Amino acid sequence: MTEDDGLSPRERFERWRDLVGRTRVADTTSAHVETFAAQLRMFEMGPVTLMATSFPSARFRRSERMIRSSDQELYHLTLLTAGRHALGCAEDQRETHRVGDLWLIDSSHPYDGRFSGVRSPGQADPRATGISVDLPISLLPVSPDRVRDLLGRALCAREGTGAVLADFLLGLDRQAHTLGPAEAARLGTVVVDLVAAWVARELDTLPALPHETRRRALVESVRGFIRRNLHDPDLSPATVAAAHHISLSYLHRVFTQESQGETVAAWIRSQRLKKAHHDLADPALRAVPIHIVAAQWGILRADDFSRAFRAAYGISPSEHRHQAFALTAE
Repeated sequence: MTEDDGLSPRERFERWRDLVGRTRVADTTSAHVETFAAQLRMFEMGPVTLMATSFPSARFRRSERMIRSSDQELYHLTLLTAGRHALGCAEDQRETHRVGDLWLIDSSHPYDGRFSGVRSPGQADPRATGISVDLPISLLPVSPDRVRDLLGRALCAREGTGAVLADFLLGLDRQAHTLGPAEAARLGTVVVDLVAAWVARELDTLPALPHETRRRALVESVRGFIRRNLHDPDLSPATVAAAHHISLSYLHRVFTQESQGETVAAWIRSQRLKKAHHDLADPALRAVPIHIVAAQWGILRADDFSRAFRAAYGISPSEHRHQAFALTAE
């Protein structure tokens, strides 16, 4: 669903409300119905539903009556990327969520959530934006009685497991449309593992999680760390292991198991080459020498870069740049 779908503002609001209501059954209202403009992307990923949406403002109210008539027994996880959110989960619980916060609610408890849009630079109207995940309560390997202590709380997504989870969701939203059904389902399982690790760490119950869940969450944390540090020429399997307080041999074992046999060093190299491949085709970087582009992604030796690039893509870096700009000129 996009803002240029040909619908009237009121029709767009009704359509948006119906789509959101597929997993979040609530009384949804907005003060902007007559001028409503929204964007929504929804992806089924095996056991979870990923949803990214942008809208001016909205209120979601789920009552005890709704719960009695229809309880899908889902956790709703939200990462706020623009705007503000005020949430009431109980008579004595009021929370305010801001950009960079994660929070969890469930369909078995009443709530009253108000999203307020803010005006961002270059944007005409105030918007609230976020990424959400809906997953069955039964899939999370943490007792619902324990999870209840977290419901509604504003939890930081800027460090630790929360940052790993947030980065993964943002990347998943960018790439979800390119995934086939089997790959989407597999990554949906990874989302469940990351949510479980995040919840368990917040509750200080991480050792109680199944070994497979902790292992998959660790590998995603490793990948996130590598992506953030590709520019560092000293990035290596040893530095990755040290940053995660695990032995190098354990890192190699779990990463290879979860990466279809690919090693940590090979994954670092492939990610660096992918970034350089992208930058060499960027018109804004046309004047930057090839060896500087490589060095910016941690590859300091020009000969090593040329050999690895040709092995990965079948052509030299200069040939790739020439072809990219020739296509742009056409």
